[in-house]
Amino acid sequence: MRTTVTIPDPLFDELLRFTEADSRTQAIQMAVEAYVRRAKLERLRALRGKLDIQGTEAADEADMREQRERL
Repeated sequence: MRTTVTIPDPLFDELLRFTEADSRTQAIQMAVEAYVRRAKLERLRALRGKLDIQGTEAADEADMREQRERL
């Protein structure tokens, strides 16, 4: 899907630096995937006390490394 968005240059530069992406498209895709993953995790964390859920920070980092290697 093609979409045109306006992102302030300083914010986009920061995104490129943090993702270490090879392209602008890849950086945006990684950011959107990370946002969706974190939103899902927050929903799961809201269930704390009802289910036994451990922290996922290490898993998040591993997922980001894996995504960079795939792309």
